[in-house]
Amino acid sequence: MARVAFIGLGRMGHGMAGRYLDAGYSVAVWNRSRAKADDLIARGARWSTSPADAAIDADAVVTMVADDDASRAVWLGPDGAAATMRVGTIAIECSTVSRDHALRLSRELNARGVIYLDCPVTGLPDAAASGKLTLLVGADAADLERARPYLTPIGSTIRHFGPVGAGTVYKLINNLLGAMQIAGLAEGLAIAEQAGLDMNLVLEAIQGGVVASPQVLRHAPRMIARNFADASFTAALRHKDAAYTLQLAEQLLGERPVMAQAAVDAYARAKAAMPDEDEGRMIELVSRPKATS
Repeated sequence: MARVAFIGLGRMGHGMAGRYLDAGYSVAVWNRSRAKADDLIARGARWSTSPADAAIDADAVVTMVADDDASRAVWLGPDGAAATMRVGTIAIECSTVSRDHALRLSRELNARGVIYLDCPVTGLPDAAASGKLTLLVGADAADLERARPYLTPIGSTIRHFGPVGAGTVYKLINNLLGAMQIAGLAEGLAIAEQAGLDMNLVLEAIQGGVVASPQVLRHAPRMIARNFADASFTAALRHKDAAYTLQLAEQLLGERPVMAQAAVDAYARAKAAMPDEDEGRMIELVSRPKATS
């Protein structure tokens, strides 16, 4: 039985870890809070006392954590997975990190004889739990084929963008575009509300118009209704991804792009006001109560 260590049981990671159990893998799990692992343990997962403990005898180690610092800690910290990973073990980083971090991590793990893939994902928590994520892979082609049995349980689509780092580049672009769309939608809807437009008609027009991207289609009705009960992505995470992309854009383009900077600024404001709240609540920052006569 193939052995998988899964590290990071947040909104996405919990469902992804469950997919390996569904597929019949032996699964060891670690998370900062054990409570998030209780139902997985009841289903047969082994609780681990640290990432290093989880990685003992693992064929593949998969991580889904918040940012560069968390990623470095769970891979290379004093109790990180790399401390116990065997030569030839497959390391799959599903977290959204910076390209610089992905490249550094690859070098450090490769030096220990570990095979590394950057494999950020797109999809909501329900897609994670049902194995229908899209996986954005950066890896040597031979390494991707070796890792494929550990990717198919969590993803219905695998897009191979090139060598290590390439998957992360595309994920950052994807999330920057999402930040721009969501922030722009919030401002547009706030303008419509203050102008006194029929918001049901506005929603109908948006949904049937040329600006109806999946992000707009998802967030427009939630923003209009101020319904953020199904939070799946926070303002703090969106800001982190936009900031990583801005850093990458400056490196590659030689200047600070205006639109990327605007997205970072918009989400810096949202992060300061409501870091752990749903990113769609951006509209609450740009709206104001209607003036009374």
